[in-house]
Amino acid sequence: MLQAVETKRDIKVPDQDETQLPVPRPGSGRSVLVLKALLQSVLALVVLAGAVMGMRHFVLTKPEVPKRPAQEQSYAVETLAVRLADHTPAIRLYGEVTAGREVDLRSLVAGEIISVNPELKAGGSIRKGAELVAVDRFDFEGAVREARANLQEAEARKIEIESRVALSRDSLERAREQLAFAERDLERAEQLRQSGSVTERALDERRLLVSQRRQAEEQVRNTLAVEETGIEQQAAVIQRLQWRLELAERNLASTVLLAPFDAVVRSEAAQVGRLINVNDVVASLYARDELEVRFTLSDNQYGRLIAQTGSLVGRPVEVSWVLGTEPVRYRANVDRVGADVARTRGGVDVFARVVTPEGAVPLRPGAFVEISIPDRSYPATARVPETAVYEDGRIYVVNDSRMSPRDARIEAYDQGYVIVSGGLQDGDVVVTTRIAGGGSGVKVRPLGETAAPDAAAARPQGSEATNAR
Repeated sequence: MLQAVETKRDIKVPDQDETQLPVPRPGSGRSVLVLKALLQSVLALVVLAGAVMGMRHFVLTKPEVPKRPAQEQSYAVETLAVRLADHTPAIRLYGEVTAGREVDLRSLVAGEIISVNPELKAGGSIRKGAELVAVDRFDFEGAVREARANLQEAEARKIEIESRVALSRDSLERAREQLAFAERDLERAEQLRQSGSVTERALDERRLLVSQRRQAEEQVRNTLAVEETGIEQQAAVIQRLQWRLELAERNLASTVLLAPFDAVVRSEAAQVGRLINVNDVVASLYARDELEVRFTLSDNQYGRLIAQTGSLVGRPVEVSWVLGTEPVRYRANVDRVGADVARTRGGVDVFARVVTPEGAVPLRPGAFVEISIPDRSYPATARVPETAVYEDGRIYVVNDSRMSPRDARIEAYDQGYVIVSGGLQDGDVVVTTRIAGGGSGVKVRPLGETAAPDAAAARPQGSEATNAR
C-alpha cells in the first residue's frame, strides 16, 4: 500500500494593497488529503492485479519440458560363490585354567629348619627332586644308631640261643644212646635171671638205670624245646628292631623335604631357624606341566558332540589367553568329563589337558581363557556370511543380474558365518550385502562391475537445458 504524503505549502500573507482572495472554508484541506490517499490505493491495486494477470499468462503459456523416463535402480552388492562340502563349525566358550596336580607339602618330622631352597617362594620354579627344606639331623642320626645297635644285640642273642639249641640236640642224642645201652643191658639181665645167673637185686639196679637214662633224655628234650622257642621269640624281637631301624632311617631321610615333581610354588611357610612340628604345611606346589582348562558345555552342545563321536576324550581344543593386546594360543586335548551335571552353570564340566609349547609363555591357574572346540560335522552344506541370510532362512542368489530367493535351513553359526543346508547348489552366487529394499527381482550388480548406461542417461544434457529454457 502506498502511503499518502502530505505536501506542505507556504502560506503568504497578502499585503493590504493586494486584491482580496476568497478564504478557504474550514475542513477543505483534510478532504484533499483523503482523496489523494484513495487515488494512491486504487493505483496500487491496479498495479498488483496487472502483475498477477501477467504471471498467470506466462504460466499458462509456458512451453512443456519433456520428462526424463524413470530409471530402474541397480544395487552394487558383494557376492560369494557357494561350495557344498562338509563343514565343522567351532564352539566358542570361556573357561578357567586350573592345576591338574597340586599338593601341600607337610613336614614328616619335628625339628629346627637349618636350610631353605632360595627358589622356595611364591611363583618360584622348582625342579623334581630339588631339596626344599632341611631339618636338623642330630637327634634322628642318634635314633638310627641306637636302633642299629639294638638290632645287632638281638641278632647276637639269637646266635647264642641257636648255639645252646645245637648243644641241647647233641646232649639229646647222647642221652638217647645211653638209654638204648641201658635198655639192652636190662634185657640181657632179664634173660640171665631166668637161668639164675643174675640176682633180683642186680636186675633192679639195671631197671633203675634205665629209668634214670629215660628221665635224663626227657629233660634234654624239654630243654631243647625251650631253647627252640627262644629262637622264635628272638626272631620276633629282631623283626621289631628291624622295623624300628627302618623307621629311624626314614625319619632321618624325612629331615630333607624334596620336590615330588616339576612345580611352581604357590605359597611357602619355611624360614631358617623356625621350629616345625609333624604335619605342618611347609609349601604349596602345583605341577608346571599339568595344567587343565575347565569349561562348561550346555546340554545341547554336549548332546551333539556325544551323538557324533560317542566320547569327548581326546577331542582337540584350542585355548587362547589374551595378554595385553596379543592372544597367546595353546593346544589342548579333552582329558575327562565331570562326574555330575553342573546345575549352577547349566551344563556339563569338561577338563582339557593343556600342551605348553617349548619357550611359550606358561599359563597360570585362575587365568580366564577363550575355548574353541570343533562342533559336529554337517555334510553337504554351505557356509555363507550372516548378512546373506534374511528372515526365515531366506537367501538370495544372483540370477540374470537379479535377486532370486532360495529357502535354506540354518544348521549352525560359526564366527560371523552361517552353515545352511538345502536350497543352494554348487556354483550359486549368493548376495552377501544386506539390502534394505532387497527382494525377489531386484536388480543387482556385483562390486567391480560397471552399470550399463541407459538411453535417458546417454542423451546430451544440452538439449534438456535448451528445452528447459
